[in-house]
Amino acid sequence: MIDSHVHLDDPKFDYDRENLIEKLPEQGINCVYNIGADMESSVASVQLADKYDHIKAVIGIHPHSAKTYNDEIEAKLEELAKNEKVRAIGEIGLDYYYDNSPRDVQVEVFKRQIELAHRLDLPIVIHSRSASQETFDIIKSALDKYPDLKFLIHCFSQSAEMMREYVKMGCYIALGGVVTFKNAKEPKKVAEQVPLDKLLLETDCPYLAPEPMRGKRNEPYYIKYVAEKIAEIRNISVDELVEATDANTRRFYND
Repeated sequence: MIDSHVHLDDPKFDYDRENLIEKLPEQGINCVYNIGADMESSVASVQLADKYDHIKAVIGIHPHSAKTYNDEIEAKLEELAKNEKVRAIGEIGLDYYYDNSPRDVQVEVFKRQIELAHRLDLPIVIHSRSASQETFDIIKSALDKYPDLKFLIHCFSQSAEMMREYVKMGCYIALGGVVTFKNAKEPKKVAEQVPLDKLLLETDCPYLAPEPMRGKRNEPYYIKYVAEKIAEIRNISVDELVEATDANTRRFYND
């Protein structure tokens, strides 16, 4: 099983990171994609990928840190991307829930990193919170300029209707622990209706642990609970689901 979105460089893993990572293959997790959120975590993602065969790296500046973005940061990202283990630019996008960076700055930095991904011929991993329409409009405009742009919205939290519009544009949809929550009606609709060839599984660990681990530190191993819930919702076997989502993940990340 592949976890398409982890943050194993997070301080919550400082006390047992090496042990946890080394045990992943025996737990059935044969690959994880460690996602950057700022310069420090992007560098850490590449370092982890260099150290472990079953880790790949994604590098980028999260909208929370958009206010730190400048030409120097962009040049460093471009240099990091020369590493063969770097598979995408992310997580990038818009977060109008916390507004940790000014919205106009978030928009500018999102667009700049889309252009960076295009130059590097890499897909993008998108974070979108409380900015559904704005994110959609930016992607739609980007596709007019870069029709071959490959993109994924991680931890998809928007409506099933919006999911269908994204899929029409070729978007991949990643679902995680939220789909297991009892009151998560819309994520369950998305899980049921998203085309199987566009679906990826993720944990976003250490955040958003699924039931029955909710409230604890999330780990890649817990992706099995996400897979079990989505398979139940779609009335298919876990094996069928995982075979499809693993193939989708490899296709998205050009692996």
